[in-house]
Amino acid sequence: MTAIFITATGTGVGETFVAASLIRHLRQFGHQVDAIKPITCGYEPSQAATSDPGILLAALGRPFSPEEVERISPWRFRSAIAPDLAAKQEGRTIEVDRVIGYCQHAIENRREVLLVEGVGGVMVPLDESRTILDVMMALRLPLLLVTGSYAGAISHTLTAIDSLFRRDMNVLATIVCETPGSPLPLDDVVATIGRFTEPVLGVPQLSQDGDPGATSPLGRLFGGRSRPAPPPAGQRR
Repeated sequence: MTAIFITATGTGVGETFVAASLIRHLRQFGHQVDAIKPITCGYEPSQAATSDPGILLAALGRPFSPEEVERISPWRFRSAIAPDLAAKQEGRTIEVDRVIGYCQHAIENRREVLLVEGVGGVMVPLDESRTILDVMMALRLPLLLVTGSYAGAISHTLTAIDSLFRRDMNVLATIVCETPGSPLPLDDVVATIGRFTEPVLGVPQLSQDGDPGATSPLGRLFGGRSRPAPPPAGQRR
C-alpha cells in the first residue's frame, strides 16, 4: 500500500491530468485506488462535473454527487487564484492544520493506493504564513512534480526542485506535460531538466487529449506493479 502527493510548478500545467491518468492506469491493473484534492480553486458548482474533483471522480469510476465532491475536496473556492486570496474573497480562511489532519486520515484509511493532489505551485500560500509546501512537509509523502513545457518552465521547475530537495522531500519523478503553443520542443525541455534531476518524463499533448490509460508515457513510472517503484539509486540532488 502506498500514498503519493502530486504537486506542480504552478496552475494549469497538468496536475489533475497526471492524477487522473495514473488513477486509470493503476485501475487497469486491478489496483484499488482513491484520490483526494483537499483544496480546489476555480470551482464553479454549475460546472462541477468538469472541475478537478469531477475529473478525479470520473477517473475513479465513482458516482458524481455533491457528497462525493465534498469527500475528496472539502475546501472549494470559486476564484481561480491563490487559495488564501480565494478564501478571503469569500470571507473564509483555510485552517492548515485541519487540511493536514484530513490528509492524514485519508492516508491512514487507504485500502491500497492513495493519490493526494495539491493546489497550484509548490509554495502557493494557504494562509498568512503557510503554503502547500508546509502540508507536504507534514505528510512526508513521496512526490511527483508536474510542470509544463512553456517558456519559463525550466527555471520554474528547477526552482521548485531546489525548494523540495532543500527540505529533504522525496521526489519520485518530474513529469513535463507539453504546453499547447509553446515555442519550446517538449524533448528539449525534458532533456534540460534531466541534466539536473532524474527521472524526467515527457507527456506529449496527444496523450493528454484522450484517455491515455496504460498506453500513456506515465505508465512507465508504475508498469503493472502493485505499488510505485522507489526513486532510482543515485538520483541527483
